[in-house]
Amino acid sequence: MSASPKKDTTAKTPMSNKKYLSIWIPILAFVVVVTVVANMALVIAGGWVASQFGNGTYTFTNSAESADWDTSYYTSDYADIDAVDAAARDLVEQIADGGVVLAKNDNQALPLAAGAQLTMLGRAAADPVFGGSGSGSVDTNSAVTARAGLENAGFGINDSVFQAIAAYADENKRGYIEMDNPAASTYNIGEMPIAGYEAEQSSFAQYNDAAVIFIGRPGGEGGDLAQDLAAVDDTAEPGTHQLELNQDEKDLVALAEDSFDTVIVVVNASTTLEMGDLQNDPRIDAILLAGSPGATGFNAVGSILAGDVNPSGRTVDTWAADFTADPTWNNFGSYVYNNVEASYPVSATESATSNATVTSDAPFVNYAEGIYFGYRYYETAAVEGFINYDDAVVYPFGYGLSYTDFAWSVTDTQAGAVDGTIDVTVDVTNTGDVAGADVVELYYSAPYTPGGIEKSSVVLGDFAKTGVIEPGASESVTLSIAVEDMASYDYLNNKAYVLEAGDYSITVQTNSHDIAEGTEPFVYTVDSDVVYSGDNHRASDVSEVTNQFDDVSGEFSTEGGDIPVFSRADFAGTFPQAPTEDMYTASQTTIDGFAAWDYEAAAAAFEGEMPTVGQSSGLALISLRGLAKDDPLWETLLDQLSVGDMTSMLLNGAYQTEAIGSIAKPATVEPDGPAGFSSFINSSINGTAYPSEYLIAQTWDVDLGNAMGVMLGNEALQKGLNGWYAPAVNLHRSPFGGRNFEYYSEDPVLSGSMAVAVADGAGSKGVYTMLKHFAMNEQETNRVNNGIATFATEQTIRELYLKPFEMAVKNVTMDVKYIADDQGTIEETTVGLGGIMSSFNRIGSVWTGGSEALMGNVLRGEWGFTGFAITDFNLYPYMNPNQAISAGTDLTLTFQPSKSYGDTSSAKAVTDIRNATHNILYTVANSNAMNGVAPGATVSYTPPTWVIIQIVSTSVIGLLVLGGVFMVTRRVIRHKGPRDAVSVESAPAKS
Repeated sequence: MSASPKKDTTAKTPMSNKKYLSIWIPILAFVVVVTVVANMALVIAGGWVASQFGNGTYTFTNSAESADWDTSYYTSDYADIDAVDAAARDLVEQIADGGVVLAKNDNQALPLAAGAQLTMLGRAAADPVFGGSGSGSVDTNSAVTARAGLENAGFGINDSVFQAIAAYADENKRGYIEMDNPAASTYNIGEMPIAGYEAEQSSFAQYNDAAVIFIGRPGGEGGDLAQDLAAVDDTAEPGTHQLELNQDEKDLVALAEDSFDTVIVVVNASTTLEMGDLQNDPRIDAILLAGSPGATGFNAVGSILAGDVNPSGRTVDTWAADFTADPTWNNFGSYVYNNVEASYPVSATESATSNATVTSDAPFVNYAEGIYFGYRYYETAAVEGFINYDDAVVYPFGYGLSYTDFAWSVTDTQAGAVDGTIDVTVDVTNTGDVAGADVVELYYSAPYTPGGIEKSSVVLGDFAKTGVIEPGASESVTLSIAVEDMASYDYLNNKAYVLEAGDYSITVQTNSHDIAEGTEPFVYTVDSDVVYSGDNHRASDVSEVTNQFDDVSGEFSTEGGDIPVFSRADFAGTFPQAPTEDMYTASQTTIDGFAAWDYEAAAAAFEGEMPTVGQSSGLALISLRGLAKDDPLWETLLDQLSVGDMTSMLLNGAYQTEAIGSIAKPATVEPDGPAGFSSFINSSINGTAYPSEYLIAQTWDVDLGNAMGVMLGNEALQKGLNGWYAPAVNLHRSPFGGRNFEYYSEDPVLSGSMAVAVADGAGSKGVYTMLKHFAMNEQETNRVNNGIATFATEQTIRELYLKPFEMAVKNVTMDVKYIADDQGTIEETTVGLGGIMSSFNRIGSVWTGGSEALMGNVLRGEWGFTGFAITDFNLYPYMNPNQAISAGTDLTLTFQPSKSYGDTSSAKAVTDIRNATHNILYTVANSNAMNGVAPGATVSYTPPTWVIIQIVSTSVIGLLVLGGVFMVTRRVIRHKGPRDAVSVESAPAKS
C-alpha cells in the first residue's frame, strides 16, 4: 500500500506592519514629493511654460449699452497674414533697392548688359549673411539667395563653380558668434582656398562677362569681431584682424583679376571693412556695399547690377583705411579691474537656471576717444592737419554713387532766433539720362576755441532723400536744424548746454567731407553765449538739464581721474592709448558702484507714506485709455491692485506683460527684434526677415523707415502682438562691435531719425516700441556676469550716445482713439514713446537699469518720458529688481524664479512697485491691446490647457495618495498587536 501525500500544515506568515510601512511610506512619499516639486516647478517657471503653451484667455464682454460702439481703435490694412507677408517681402526689396551703396564704378562698368553670363566667387555667394545672430536674428529659410537675386535679374550663373563653393561651405563652418557663450564662438573667415576652384576654372570662359566676388562677415549678439584673428583662428596670419581680407580672399581677388576683364565686389556685411586695397586697385571695376539684406534684399543686388534700379544708398559709417589707427582701437575689448570683486548672493535656483557662469570679475571700458570717433574724428583730424584724409579714409560717412548726375542749388535759407530753426531749401535736378534718387545732407560747424568745449569740425544736422527724379526734372527738399541743437554740452564749467558766441557755418554736402558743388556755406552768427541752464533750458527739454554723471566723468583727467581726454587742441599728445597699469586699479567711487544695492537702507531713508492697496472700486483699465497720465482716476485704479498682482506682472516680463483680471487688463505679447519680429521661444511669432538696421539706415530714407514700422504694425494686428523690442539705436563706436548689424549708424542724428520714423509707423497700428539698449551698449565683450563699467565724459554721453534715445523720446508720437463719454463718442489724443529697454552694461560702475541718474533724472525728468522701461535679459544677480524700480526701470525681462524683490512691504518698495505698474498700465491702455474693449466691459478667464491638466492631474494624484494613506492606515490597524502564532499539525503516530 502506497503512502498518501503529506499535507502542508505550515500557514502563510502575514507581513509585519514594520515591513509593510517600509514599502508603502517611501512610495507614497515619493509620489507626494514629485507632485509638489512638479507643481512648484510649474509655478516657478510659469512664465516660460506659458510662453510655450499659452497664458489662457481673457474674454472681454462689452455691456449691452456699448455693444454697438466702435472699439476697433486700430485696423489692419490687409485681409490676412498672408497678404501682410507678401507686402512685407516687397517692402524688404524696396529697402534694399534704396540702401545698397554703389561705392565704386570705374569706367561705368555697371550696369551690366542684359543677360550677362556671370561667375559668382567667394563663400558668401553660396553662404550669404542675411542678418545677425542672437535676439536680432530672423528666419531666412525662405529668403532669396544671392544666386537667386542675380538670376531673377536675368543673369546666367556659372553653376559648376557655385556648386563647388556650396559644397565647401556645407563642409566647413563659417565663423559665428554664440550668444552669451563667447568660448563656443568661432571667428574663422572660412573662405574657400583658390585650390577649390582649380577643377572649375575651365568653366570661366563660358561665364566671363564678369566675376562677382561676394565678401561676407557675420555678426551676432554675445561676442565682438576679432581684433586679433590669429588668437582665435590657427589658420590666420599673425597681426591680422577679422575686418581685413585674409590671404584666401586676397588670392581669390587675384584669381578673378587674372581670369576676367570685369571684376565686381559685393560686400555682404553689416559693418565696415578695410577696403582701401580694393578701392585703389584699378582691376576692381565696381564695389557694392550690400549689408545684410534679409528676405528679398538680394533681388536688389541683381536689379542694381542690371540697371533696373539706380543705386541711391549712402554709407552710415566712415570706412577707414586702417582700423588699427582708429582712436577706438586701443580701448575696445576686455579689461578687468584688479581691486574689485563683485559679490552677490546667488540662489541655487538661479545658479541652475542661468546659462552663464557668474564670476567676481569687474570689467571696464574707457571711451577715451570722447566725441572724436567716426567722421567726427576723421574730419576734425584732417582740419587740424593731424591726418592726411585721402590716406586715412576710403569712403566718407554719407557717401554713395549713382548711375546719373545731380545738380543742387540752394533756393532759400531761413535763419530763426536762438529758440528757432535754420531752414535750408535745396532744388535737386537730375542732369543725367537715368532716373534716380539723391540724398541731401546738411552739416554745421560750430566755433571752436582750443582748450574750450570739445567740438567736431562738422556735425550732421539734418538730411533728406528725394523721390525718384526723372532726367531733366527737379525736386525741392527743405532741411532744418534747431538752433539749440548746435549747442555743446559743457560738463566742466556751466554744467549745461552752451551755444557759444561766434559764427556757425551751415553747409549743404554730399557726404561728411565734400560740400556740394554750386553751393556756398551759410553763416549763422550767435552774438553772445547762450547758457541753457535752470529754467532757461532748451525748448525741447521739460526741465532743467545739468550734470548727472559726475561719477563717470570723474574718472577722466579733466576731473582729476586717470583717463586722459582726447582733445582737438592736441590730437598728437592726447591720442587714446590702451589702459595703463594704474587704470586697472578702480577708484573708491567705482568700487562703490559695483557693490550690491542696499534696499533696506533705501527703505529706511524713504519719507513717503504707504500707498493704498487692494481697495476695490470696480474701475477697469479701459476707462483710463486716452486720459493724461496724471489724471486723478489713475490713483483710483492703482488703489485697487494688490502688491501680489503688481509684483507678479513686474517680475514676469519676458516678452509679455501679464494680465490682471481685477482691472480687466489683458496680457500683452512683445517679441524681439530690430530686423522684424522674432522669438526663440515661440516660432509662430516669427515674421518676415527685414534687412539689418545697418542696411535700413543706408537708405537715408525716413519714409521707408516709416513704411517698415507700418508694415510691422499690420503684422502685429494679424498676430495679436502689442509691443516690440526695437528699434535699437546704440552707435557703431567700433567696426568690431558684434551687434553693429542691429544698430543704424555711427551718427546719432541719422540713428535717431530712423528710429523715430520706424516707431511712428508701428505706433500708427497701436504697437508700442521698446527702444534699446539704453545706454552705451557698444560692445559685447564682458557684457554679462557683472556688467561692464563704461566710462565717458558727460559731454560724450549726452551729445553722442544718449542723443538718438533723446530724439525718440521727444519726437515719437502715437495717435490714440478712445471712447470719451457714455454715448460712445470717439475722440483722439496723442501719447509718446511707449517703452525703452535698459542694457547689460553699467554707466560708470552703476548698472544702467539701476541708475537713477539715467533712468529717472535724464529719461523721465529732463526728457519727459511717460512710458515704461524694461531690463535687458535679467540673468545675472547684479540686475537687482528693487534697484531697478527705484531708479525708474519697471519690468523685469526674465523667466527666472530667483528674480524677486528683497522688499515688498516697506512704503518705499510698495511706492516703487505702484509707480512701475502705473508706467506699464499707461502704455498698455493706449495700445492695440485694448482693441475691441469698451468702458464697462466685463472679463472672464479661461485657463490654458496645461493649467487644467496640472489641476486635474494634481487632484487625481492627491485622491490616489489619500486612498493609499487610507489603505495603509486600515491595514496597519487591522494587523495591530503581536504577530499571530503559526499553528503546526502534529505528526501522525508511528504504526
